[in-house]
Order: sequence, then structure tokens, then C-alpha cells
Amino acid sequence: MTRFVGNFEHNLDDKGRLILPSAFRAKLAEGAFITPLDHCLAILPADEFDRMADRLEERVASGEVDVNALRHFASQADEVVPDSQGRVRLLPHLRELVGLDRQVIVTGALRRIEVWSPERWDTLGTAGAERLTEAIERGHGLGPS
Repeated sequence: MTRFVGNFEHNLDDKGRLILPSAFRAKLAEGAFITPLDHCLAILPADEFDRMADRLEERVASGEVDVNALRHFASQADEVVPDSQGRVRLLPHLRELVGLDRQVIVTGALRRIEVWSPERWDTLGTAGAERLTEAIERGHGLGPS
């Protein structure tokens, strides 16, 4: 399974393209999907995008989730292949939807990459550290056994 970790500051170029961190490039060489997720843009390897789409389709079929959620998920996704310099396009309407400007924070989120505005990322920083500490203290499979 592909894992993405780390935190990187990057700038989008004049065409709205993101140069992927070198640690991520080979893992996405065959292509990826970019979609809005939780106030950021998620860059998902094809197998992870398929896994999420399959789960969403199952939940729609069972009546747990409205079909409009599936429509939104599919219609907002963009399939990309990094170019020879490791760049991927971030479509203008997707950048606008999650508040991205020129400067971005690129983070590994294990099964996906997330692209955040620096302001939103800073807001999450403290809360994320607190939630991780709580999970470790509760013994949710994290930390030493």
C-alpha cells in the first residue's frame, strides 16, 4: 500500500500547477485523481480513488447516503498525470472551492496527499496534535504496545 507522509511548503506556478514533492512523484507516476475533501484538495492514487468511489456507491445503494453525494464526488474529481517535471494542474474552480492561492501546504495523509491553504493548515495544526495525543492515550492502536 502506498503511504504519503511529510509536510511541505510549495508555490503554485502562474498556470495553477503544483510541483509535487519529490518523495511523492514516483508514487503517482501512473496518474491520480484530485478532488475537494474536508476544505482541502486531496490527491489520490487511482486505487485509493477507486476504493473511495466503491465505498460511496455501496453506501448509496444501501440508502445510507444520498445519490447527490456520489454525483458531487464524481463531478468535482479531476484525473491527472504528473508531467516530466512532477507538476499536476489544480483546476481554477477546485482551487477557489478550497481557498487556495499561490502559496500552499502539501501534506502526506497516509493514503492520500492533501493541499491546504496555509491559513487553514495553521488552524488545524493545534487541533490535530491534540486529537493524536487523545488517541494515543486511549490506546487506539497507536503508540508502543
